[in-house]
Amino acid sequence: MELSSLLAGALVIVGWHAGAWSTSRTVGHALFLSAAFLWACFTVVMRQAKLDPLHAAALVSTASLAISPPIYLALYGARLAQVPRPDMAVQAVFQGVLMTIVSLLLYGRAVTILGASGGAAFGALVPTLSALFAIPLLGERPNETDWVDIVLISAGVYLASGGPVPSRRQRESRPSLQALARCAQSHQPASCVGE
Repeated sequence: MELSSLLAGALVIVGWHAGAWSTSRTVGHALFLSAAFLWACFTVVMRQAKLDPLHAAALVSTASLAISPPIYLALYGARLAQVPRPDMAVQAVFQGVLMTIVSLLLYGRAVTILGASGGAAFGALVPTLSALFAIPLLGERPNETDWVDIVLISAGVYLASGGPVPSRRQRESRPSLQALARCAQSHQPASCVGE
């Protein structure tokens, strides 16, 4: 059920925008799917290798530090020297510490606690949280389709992470509001335990 809710959210996104399909949109979706695939690989490998979250964050951070700067310098050369130092410092703290170390550490701990599938399900909340944060930070309001996606994806994440769903038997065994009201009016709460 949880997978169907996540899939429904994805299908709403794709189906709603089918009329406005373009090459750049296709490339964007392909990049997003590629990133999701790589996160899934990271999650499974980390869980299978039984890596401590701190070690996983250290491995990713070290590899990123070794690989990213040479590629950036080869592609963009001296542009880095033109960036104002305060902007560079903010990005170094945000990207280098918060995103690379803290988020990986927290993600690794979540996967350790919830398991690979339960922890990975929360990755689907990235677009949902981005849409919600864009309201106060960027003044961008989600449209009707976005709200449907937010609800469907959030429900799928809740279910995939093991959130309890009351069964029919549990719903039927709960006292009705009328029974609770009668109990409260009877002034004998002990006699209402079985209702």
